[in-house]
Amino acid sequence: MDFVSTQNTPNNYPSPIVGSNTIATIATNNHNTIISTATPTSSTTTVTTPPPSTTPSRYENQKRRDWNTFCQYLRNHRPPLSLSMCSGAHVLEFLRYLDQFGKTKVHNQTCPFFGLPNPPAPCPCPLRQAWGSLDALIGRLRAAYEEHGGRPEGNPFGARAVRIFLREVRDFQAKARGVSYEKKRKRPKKKVAVSSAQPPAPSPSTLADSTTAKSTM
Repeated sequence: MDFVSTQNTPNNYPSPIVGSNTIATIATNNHNTIISTATPTSSTTTVTTPPPSTTPSRYENQKRRDWNTFCQYLRNHRPPLSLSMCSGAHVLEFLRYLDQFGKTKVHNQTCPFFGLPNPPAPCPCPLRQAWGSLDALIGRLRAAYEEHGGRPEGNPFGARAVRIFLREVRDFQAKARGVSYEKKRKRPKKKVAVSSAQPPAPSPSTLADSTTAKSTM
C-alpha cells in the first residue's frame, strides 16, 4: 500500500488571502487551481429633491398686471411716451383715464343724495374709481417703477402732485358718499391691577377696645 503525502495533495494547497471586500472562488481541475476574484460594487442612490415652486403672490401678480396696463397706456398715448419721459402729470392723466372703468357711485354736490351712504333710489351720478383702489394702485406702480430700473428720486408715482390729487379724491368721496376713510386707532388695553385679598388692618380704636376687654377678664 502506497501512502500519499499530504504535501503533494492538490486539495491541500494553501488558500489565498482574500480581503473582506473580495469574493473568491476556488476551483480544482487536473492539479490546477483557478482563482477568480470579484469585488462587489456598492451602488449609492442619490435622491435629489426638486426645489420648491415659487408661486408669485397675489400682490405680485396684481403689480405685474398694473405695470403692463400703464405701459400699454404710454404706448397708446398721443404722442407715444417713453418711461423716461413720464412725469407726475402723465400719472394724473392715467388716473383720470381709469375713471371710466370705475364701479363706485360718487354723488355730485347738486345730487339730492349727496352725503348719504345708502341712497334710497338710483341717480345719474357717474361711476368713479374708489379712492382706496387708486391709492393701492399708485403704491404698486411706485414699487414696480423702481423694480424696472427707475430712480427713486425721479419716481413719477411719488410726485407731490399725485399725493395732492389722491388726498383731494379721498376728501371729496368721503363727503359725497357719506363715509369716513380715517383709520381707527386701536385703543390700548386697560391693565387690570390684581390686588391680593388681604383683610383690612384694624383701626387703633378697635385695638384699644380689645385690650380693655382682656384686662377686665
